[in-house]
Amino acid sequence: MPVRAKWFLTSVVALGLLALLQGITPWSSSSRIALYIGVIVIGSVVVVVLLRTCCLYIERANSEKSRAEQMAALNLRTIEALALAIDAKDHIAQDHVQRVQIYAVELGKELALSPDELKGLQAAAVLHDIGKLAVPEHIISKPGRLTPEEFEKVKIHPVVGAEILERARFPYPVAPIVRAHHEKWDGTGYPEGLRGEAIPLAARILSAVDCLDALASDRKYRCAYPVDQAMALVESESGKSFDPAVVAVLKRRHADLEKKARVARVARASVQSPSVALIAAPHAGPETERNTPQPAESETTFLTSIAAARQEVQTLFEVAQHLGNSLSLPETLSMLAMRLRPLIAFEAFAIYVERDGKLVPEYVIGEDRARLSSLEIPIGQGLTGRVAEAREPIVNGNPSIEPGYLSDPAEPGKLNSALAVPLEDASGVVGVLSLYRTERDAFARDQLRILQAITSKIAVVVRNSLMYQQATVTASTDYLTGLPNARSMFLQLDSELSRCRRNHEPLTVLVCDLDDFKRVNDEFGHLTGNVLLTRVAKALGECCREYDYVARMGGDEFVVILPGMNASTLPATLRRIEKAVEQAGIEVCGSPTIHLSTGHAEFDRDGQDVEDLLAEADRRMYANKRKLKPVSREPRVMTAP
Repeated sequence: MPVRAKWFLTSVVALGLLALLQGITPWSSSSRIALYIGVIVIGSVVVVVLLRTCCLYIERANSEKSRAEQMAALNLRTIEALALAIDAKDHIAQDHVQRVQIYAVELGKELALSPDELKGLQAAAVLHDIGKLAVPEHIISKPGRLTPEEFEKVKIHPVVGAEILERARFPYPVAPIVRAHHEKWDGTGYPEGLRGEAIPLAARILSAVDCLDALASDRKYRCAYPVDQAMALVESESGKSFDPAVVAVLKRRHADLEKKARVARVARASVQSPSVALIAAPHAGPETERNTPQPAESETTFLTSIAAARQEVQTLFEVAQHLGNSLSLPETLSMLAMRLRPLIAFEAFAIYVERDGKLVPEYVIGEDRARLSSLEIPIGQGLTGRVAEAREPIVNGNPSIEPGYLSDPAEPGKLNSALAVPLEDASGVVGVLSLYRTERDAFARDQLRILQAITSKIAVVVRNSLMYQQATVTASTDYLTGLPNARSMFLQLDSELSRCRRNHEPLTVLVCDLDDFKRVNDEFGHLTGNVLLTRVAKALGECCREYDYVARMGGDEFVVILPGMNASTLPATLRRIEKAVEQAGIEVCGSPTIHLSTGHAEFDRDGQDVEDLLAEADRRMYANKRKLKPVSREPRVMTAP
């Protein structure tokens, strides 16, 4: 029994005993007066005790009530914090929850919801999208229109949200509101297709308010509508998607509710979350132990951290999804640089690949592009060479130690920090990925973590692209001379003919054959013959214009495509080519050993397509060869492979 109750009971018993004593005992007048005085004193004490007891009970009741209100407010703030975290994961504006809550509660008051319904609406306004935890992020964050299958997946979120909230056992209705907040007045909503007043009033309020705020907020797939325009769109759905009574009140009140929401947003903005200080570090060279956090921002909040994590996951997913879609290395690396920039700020991006013991730039964009593109870094030297040799990343390395980067002392480099990671797959290191900044110590270890999450994938894609590139070159290039082969020549000639037809321009085709080349092989050997063919190929390229096309047909035969050349300018070109080929024979064999027989054909006059031009040029080449030395073989007609 409480102490105050014991005192109260003792006082009552004492007064009762005094009254009994007075009734059964003969008292004198003076004794009675003394007794009365005692009774009055004791009665006064009892009254004071009673009053004090009442006051204490009232204080306790008020304290319990205040504590209950504080706990309710704490629960609501906890719910709001969780909802903010969910919305940050969903990449929705941070004030979306509060705006919907303000609108919904005010409309609920005007539409005469009961206190419990009002509390349920307040909680549901905060938690109505909690079911999106069951929807994959790539669907939630999709910038375009959802497919029917994706929309079916999204439609589960009211049911999932209601099931989650039912486990919380709120003392007021929350789950039914969340379950029904996507139902429509005309019965076309989901998940149950409820119609009209079968939908809880609080859910009808939340549906209209949520739609208004969504239209008035920025989304990945569109920009925000002005509030008045958004309200007009909601009003156009009155009687179809939304309860006409709710829309009427929302239309009348939306202007002042918007002002109230703005005031609340300003008040929230004045309360800052604890900041995370980022400390700058001294200038670092290539040593990996000198790594410090990036002084990029002065503070960050838990919401921005959650949103950044979501963005990182989404970006890495998109990078992994798109890497390998194309075997074109420039296209792939361009996509990679574009996707990485939102996660890791950089002024220059470079991919170096290993060739013959050196790292050569395969793809470079950004600051100092020309200087970086000219580098040839031996493995083990400089910043990038050490990364490739040690197979270990370097954070905040010094780009100036790269061999050749500071080749011109009059022009110092603009880049002062680098983040370099090796690109390594099962076959070894294929290259190095380097990001550069103009500031010193600009990169953080956390940015290295992001890069390391995808470097193995990048390495595989780079190696595959290089192998495809090499296979493409091999398929279209003569292995000995480095000239285009017959297949490439046919494709090029067909393309040139199409252009000439379109622009009505002339074109000449030369077919060339080396006379007495067999004698070179017989007297000097096939290795010397190969050297001679290589030297002839080089001579033909040097004699022609930069836009002419020289190809090796096979053996000792070559084809030259001369766009824009006609019969009047051809003789001088032929003399120059024949002289250069004879000089090549002298350089290789020491004496005039070979001569060049040529035949030409002009587009439109001698033929209209590839086969006709090559056949006519080949026929004339053999005719010229017979004039110098009769041969027994008949002219050949060349056709496309």
